[in-house]
Amino acid sequence: MPSLFIADLHLDDSRPQITDLFERYLAGDEVRQADALYVLGDLVEAWVGDDDDAELPARIARATRAVRESGVPVYFMPGNRDFLLGQDYADRAGLTLLEDGVVHDLYGRPALLMHGDALCTDDVAYQAVRRQVRMPDWKANILAMPLEARRAFAAKARADSRAHTGITMESIMDVNADAVARAMRGAGVTRLIHGHTHRPAIHDFPLDGQDAQRIVLGDWYEQGSVLRVAPDRAELSGLPL
Repeated sequence: MPSLFIADLHLDDSRPQITDLFERYLAGDEVRQADALYVLGDLVEAWVGDDDDAELPARIARATRAVRESGVPVYFMPGNRDFLLGQDYADRAGLTLLEDGVVHDLYGRPALLMHGDALCTDDVAYQAVRRQVRMPDWKANILAMPLEARRAFAAKARADSRAHTGITMESIMDVNADAVARAMRGAGVTRLIHGHTHRPAIHDFPLDGQDAQRIVLGDWYEQGSVLRVAPDRAELSGLPL
């Protein structure tokens, strides 16, 4: 069976139908018979800490742990919305945490796995914020705040993000071709799989005289989106509500 990749689900109480779809999909035969399930970031709209006592994190943990207990490994790479997710929750949810930029062998072909936001280097303002929030001291200070204060902080961060997106050209928020090439050269691969941009596609292109491929995962705003990677193929498709 293939390995499955999803990203940018942005699960949130405001879109219960997507959470329902996520739970149904993880309980289905395709996931339970897969070689592995990869979640490449932004599983939720906002993560405020592993101690969040809301129902949504508990539902997610039950769904992912059930997959792991069925014998299918579940890999999770934090994105820009859930970079505060830590080992405590990962243990409860049966997740194996991945560093952004890890290389995994997929049926004899190594692939560079990223959330994708680090490749959007034209968005200088975003990259400055990204560097700040990834600093250990910054994360420790946020997690030391009371839970309600973190929830308020996350709400403001989402509003700021929407405002930034509204005034920034779409081309600036997409990946930079040179950044993609540098990342792939540095990892020594000809295949890159990432999310973040919400522009699902399979891009074939030349890289240093070799055939290369960049696969962009789709978001889960209006439907689901899954990448299936098998020894002989890689295909993207939607999951209707």
